[in-house]
Amino acid sequence: MQTVFQIHTNGSGLYEFTRSVAGWVTGTGLLTLFVQHTSASLLVQENADPEVRTDLTEFFHRLVPPSTDPSMSYLTHTYEGPDDMPAHIKAALLPVSLSIPVSNGQLALGTWQGIYLFEHRSAPHTRRVVAHVS
Repeated sequence: MQTVFQIHTNGSGLYEFTRSVAGWVTGTGLLTLFVQHTSASLLVQENADPEVRTDLTEFFHRLVPPSTDPSMSYLTHTYEGPDDMPAHIKAALLPVSLSIPVSNGQLALGTWQGIYLFEHRSAPHTRRVVAHVS
């Protein structure tokens, strides 16, 4: 069983799509999610307090600032904008695929866990996440 989720973003940040995935899964097995982009990531993260998303976005922005920041002057891949190479670095540090057990048609997530696309670019994008249950 396989499908593709399209997630529309409005710039950098975490975008929860747990409900879409939960509404699609059936049966029992292992769900694999894979983002088809080199400047976005996937996370299982807390979905109760929105401050967690804000803090994660800010932390990674400070960890890997735009290429216009003096600390990033060593970057050579800069022609796609000051957020592009930092987005690739963040995607290299964070997972681009997730495995989540499915039990009797339910995602085996913890109480406060949600599934997120982590957009690393500042402009809006439409991201594709392939989902497969085996």
